[in-house]
Order: sequence, then structure tokens, then C-alpha cells
Amino acid sequence: MTDSDVRATVAPTGPIAASAVAGDPSGGAPHPSAPIPVQGRPLGEGVRTALGETGFRIFPLMLGAAEFGWNVDVDASQGILDTYVGLGGNALHTSDSFSAGRSEHILGRWLHSRGVRDDMVLGVRVGGHPDNPGLGSVNLVRAVEASLTRLRTDRIDVLFLDARTDSATPLEDTLATAEWLVETGKVRSLAATGYTAAQLVEARILASAGFPRISVLDVPFNILRRQDFDSDLRLVAGAQSMAVTASHALEHGFLSGRHRTRTRSTLSARGAQLAANLNRRGGRTLRALDAIGTELGVPDAAVAVAWLLAQRLVTAPIVNAFAPQQVEELVQGVGVRLSRSQLSDIARASE
Repeated sequence: MTDSDVRATVAPTGPIAASAVAGDPSGGAPHPSAPIPVQGRPLGEGVRTALGETGFRIFPLMLGAAEFGWNVDVDASQGILDTYVGLGGNALHTSDSFSAGRSEHILGRWLHSRGVRDDMVLGVRVGGHPDNPGLGSVNLVRAVEASLTRLRTDRIDVLFLDARTDSATPLEDTLATAEWLVETGKVRSLAATGYTAAQLVEARILASAGFPRISVLDVPFNILRRQDFDSDLRLVAGAQSMAVTASHALEHGFLSGRHRTRTRSTLSARGAQLAANLNRRGGRTLRALDAIGTELGVPDAAVAVAWLLAQRLVTAPIVNAFAPQQVEELVQGVGVRLSRSQLSDIARASE
């Protein structure tokens, strides 16, 4: 490890680090306990894992853009993205349905202004935009074209096909259209969202006939929500060597440990989602995360991420953040290795 690597592990980038160098306004020396400024490339750039059979290697934590343009404005979104990349992240996930496409506009503006498109692995979920709903041939092509325009790019690295938006279009038709998108270079690889085990088996049979292969599976999965990744789906994903990107990694923010009591906010949609876990099981789970987090010196959110990464098929959880500080907490989970005892404690608490 070089000197710059050592410095990179002990201090964040940004205004705090800069103030440590500049000293106070009176011209005095920096305080002895002030953060050491980062020099060189972030240590996280060396942390990469294969995203299934896509050919891409990503940081094992995908930053989702679901809050961009909804609960997070443009400036705050850019701060979140800058922090993620500054910590070594390179995998982004958005959808044409997030904020009716505004999320993609914000992300595209950031990619263009920072000039980092070639350094990022960009995943886009389609099928839910009201202008181009479903996965039929015409709407699928239009949805991809619209996303490319909003994102200011010429290709989507991982196209997530959302089966929940379309139960009528035959899978063969969807994959035939996806084949054209891949051949034209607009899409590099395919992922599935909301597909059943039977549909994934059908997709692999079609792939053996020459259609593009679905290499990534996005499924809601976390400590408290394991029913969506049932035995059949898990078995098929493992047999097909699919990369699993676990969405809802913090169960709508509950596993961050910040929400422990009922408030007026429970009247909102997000508040109702949080309130659903304000019960004995949720309380036991948070206490287990508290104990392990205290033992390891990391926040609850990092322990929740570490639990997901300890699951055999999970390649990279998809996480959303409201502020740069939350990104810093979540990224800590990449470096945490839970012991068997700690995993057992979480399992017992969440039963």
C-alpha cells in the first residue's frame, strides 16, 4: 500500500478536508485532529466485482437515483453522486419511471458535466414510463431512445426489463426487440426485474436459440424482506450464474435505524412503509444491528449492506440516499465482513 493509499483511508474529500489544509481564517495552523486531505485516487477504485456475465466489473454497491428529482433536488443529487464516485463507486441505477424521467435528466446532466460517462456502468430500468408503457416492441424501442436522450449518452450498459409493467407481451417478442437494441449498440447487456423463475428458464431457452441472454436479476431483498427471493427464483438465478442486484436494501430506510417511532409522517406513502416494520420483529432486528454496529464501529445501514453482501448470490445491493453522509455510511458496509455468529444473531432477530 502506498502513502497515498494510507491517506485515502483516513480522511474524506470535500470542504472539511480542504479547511484542514487552509487553517482557520486568522491564518493559524490546522488543528492537530483535523482530517488529513486525500491525495491520489480513492482506495475504493480497486474494489471491483464481476457483474455476472455482462463483462462489466463494478463496485459492489450500486447507487440508485430513485430519489433524484423527487425528494432530492439537482444540487443535492450532484453532491450525492460526487461523494459516491469519490469513494470509488462506478455503478449507477435509474429508471425511466423515477420522477417521470426527471431522475434521468439529473443523472445525465451530472454525467455530462463531470465527463465520467466512460468510467460508469449505467443501469436503466424501462417499462414504467406513462409515455412508453410495457415491453412491447414499439414502446421498448421508444423507451430506450427517450432514456438515452435524457441521460445524454449513446448506450445503456445494463437494460433492466421490468416484467411487472407488462403481462401481455410474449417474452420472445421482448427479447427479439432487445436483440436489435444490442446489435445497434444502444444496449450492452440485459437484466430482469419482476420476472418469475419460470420466465427466467424460458429466457435461457430462448438465449440458446440466439436471443440475448439475461445476465442480471434485480429483486427486492433485505434482512426483513426475503420472501420475494424465494427458493425457486434463487435456485434458477444460481443455476444460470446470474448476478443479483438486491433492491430495497434498507427496506425503505427502516434498516438505517433512523426511524424507530410512529410519527405524523406515517400518513405519507413512505411513512406507511416504515410503519409496517415498527413491530416486535423490526425492533429486535434493529437491536441486533445496533449491537453489531457498535461492536464493529459502523452504522446500522453498513451492517445491513454487509448482510446482503454475505448472501452467496448477491453481487451488489442497490441503495438510495438523501445526502452525501448517507452514502459514506452505506459504503462502509462494503468493507465489513460479518462473522457466522453475527449472521446468526441477525437471522434470529429477524425471524
